[in-house]
Amino acid sequence: MSLGHLYLVATPTPGQGEADFLTRVEAALQGGVDVLQLRCKDWEALPYLQLAERMGELARRYHVPLFVNDRPDVAFAAGADGVHLGQNDLPPVWSRAVAPGLLIGRSTHAPGQAEAALTDRPAYLAVGPVHATPTKPGRSAVGLSYVRWAAKHLPQPWYAIGGIDLSNVEAVLAAGARRIAVVRAILDAPDPARAAHEFRQCLRARQPEAC
Repeated sequence: MSLGHLYLVATPTPGQGEADFLTRVEAALQGGVDVLQLRCKDWEALPYLQLAERMGELARRYHVPLFVNDRPDVAFAAGADGVHLGQNDLPPVWSRAVAPGLLIGRSTHAPGQAEAALTDRPAYLAVGPVHATPTKPGRSAVGLSYVRWAAKHLPQPWYAIGGIDLSNVEAVLAAGARRIAVVRAILDAPDPARAAHEFRQCLRARQPEAC
């Protein structure tokens, strides 16, 4: 499974209807998102699984990989391509025992965490949060210095993540990022397809051969 360059972490907002959520995700795919993650913090397994199955239908329609946040059991049951694990989630060795064959992505917040994560053979690493973000309350921003370190030292595919929007993405790319993960700046935009297209244009300007 090939990993793309514009990664959408899709999180339903409180009170948002499923139809509206999926419509906005599909618009983002139409605009150029080429990796999806479903992130439903504190959801029980059954509703998480049901939404993951519907997200999987979209992912297959647009030929992009789908990752499920935190829950290898939900990812496996939904037929997702992988699971994304934070530093305090189930360790990859146990995730692989629960759900053999899943790709694994890892969150990292410092060079030492990235180096340790590489020993687990992840499909990719997330590097951040670059900027403060309400999706990670209490997590200090790592700034562009960690992005620069990742650009020099990480052999594995990695995504800069955290508070990235169209006003600051150029600085993130100038620091060495070639893949970015976005949450609110696409899914909460008035026009998710247009927002995704604009991010895609920024990425294409840096690496036309990859986008």
